[in-house]
Amino acid sequence: MDVHELTALLAEAAPTMLKGAGYTLVFAVAAMAGGLVLGFPAAVLRVVPWAPLRWPAALYVSLFRGTPLLVQLFVIYYGLPSVGIEFTPVTAGILALSLNSGAYLSESLRGAVLGVAQGQWRAAFSLGLTWPQALGHVVLPQALRIAVPAMSNTLISLIKDTSLVSVITMTELMLVTKELISVTFQPLPLYIAAAIIYWLLSLSFEALQRRAERRFNRAHQPH
Repeated sequence: MDVHELTALLAEAAPTMLKGAGYTLVFAVAAMAGGLVLGFPAAVLRVVPWAPLRWPAALYVSLFRGTPLLVQLFVIYYGLPSVGIEFTPVTAGILALSLNSGAYLSESLRGAVLGVAQGQWRAAFSLGLTWPQALGHVVLPQALRIAVPAMSNTLISLIKDTSLVSVITMTELMLVTKELISVTFQPLPLYIAAAIIYWLLSLSFEALQRRAERRFNRAHQPH
């Protein structure tokens, strides 16, 4: 394939691939929100001093960190209908991505909470704060600043993980790329184009990560 043919191929494929990239972005953002909703309470439960509350959260984290995302997608989309629970491809994909990312986000936040100096806890208790008050008002604000890089990395990885949902016929960048290849029979340039789009999306989220880190650092600098 010469340069002219390659340019024509990419120009023709661009609208479809950019539309697929838009779906990828929407799904990733939705999964990010779901992951935060699941991961934050799971992290809190992992550090509470009452064991019966820690165990369910620990089981959730262990299960979704210890099994492949692809298997989780298959269980949710193809397995659950056998017991009467059915999801559309979009719902199943976002649910699986949210559950998976929530487990990783919870570990990032839990590690950050444990990384806060014990003196902060003692100082909070000396002021008469209860354990939940000490966690919410003293420890979590510091832990969030520590956890921002690790949590951001997990969220950025969602951009790449969305490529897996193509296996359950969820329309996004990888699925539309495969469909284009089935028509054009030009896998190399189209897969490279898809990789570049994923890379650019990841770079955008990395920029947001750096901005968030700077904001947290400025907020906690002494005045």
